[in-house]
Amino acid sequence: MNTVSFETPIGRLTIAAENGFITNIFFSGEEPPDNPICADEVVMSAKKQIEEYFSGKRKVFDLPLITIDTATFGGRVRKAMLEIPFGKTVTYGDLAARAGNPKAARAAGSACNRNPIPIIIPCHRVVGKNGNLTGFRGGLDIKRKLLEVEST
Repeated sequence: MNTVSFETPIGRLTIAAENGFITNIFFSGEEPPDNPICADEVVMSAKKQIEEYFSGKRKVFDLPLITIDTATFGGRVRKAMLEIPFGKTVTYGDLAARAGNPKAARAAGSACNRNPIPIIIPCHRVVGKNGNLTGFRGGLDIKRKLLEVEST
């Protein structure tokens, strides 16, 4: 597994890739993979694009991501998250409906929490029914900061 770790406005991130595909992004305090190999072109491209995102120069990521299994509800939720435009938010209920089960808002929330590639697969753009910030693997402060990046 190839990795690169670097500092961002939301703390240290570690990007991991395998076989030419981004597989994970880890927040500060999360455990990156054991025995990482040095950075390769894919993780360095992801690092550059995330830095551009934080500097306001990038709204869309163009990276090879690990295949999303759309046979599962969680996979359909992740695919639906990729379709949420920069600077916009949807509710967990809306996301569940986009993934094919409008009554599965809680399951959509769980799928967001298990999203292995946050920021690039924008689970931070999913909010509670009343627009409240709820649940985020990186913490609500990071979710708020990511939404602020997209509001400027």
